[in-house]
Amino acid sequence: MEEVLAPMPGNIIEILVSVGDEVKEDDELVILEAMKMENPICSPVDGTVKEIKVKEKDVVEADQLLVVIE
Repeated sequence: MEEVLAPMPGNIIEILVSVGDEVKEDDELVILEAMKMENPICSPVDGTVKEIKVKEKDVVEADQLLVVIE
């Protein structure tokens, strides 16, 4: 199981995957807006999206859990 964490505080502006989706390493999972820039958050591993811990428009802190990949 791999936990994908926010690298910095910001706002979730788009979620690009759903629970059950198969993802490959470097696939974009969510778009995090921080400092007026859109930052794609990518999968660190191949696997299946098990949980999505955020919703669009959520404000997140650095190191907050975003997605769980199995």
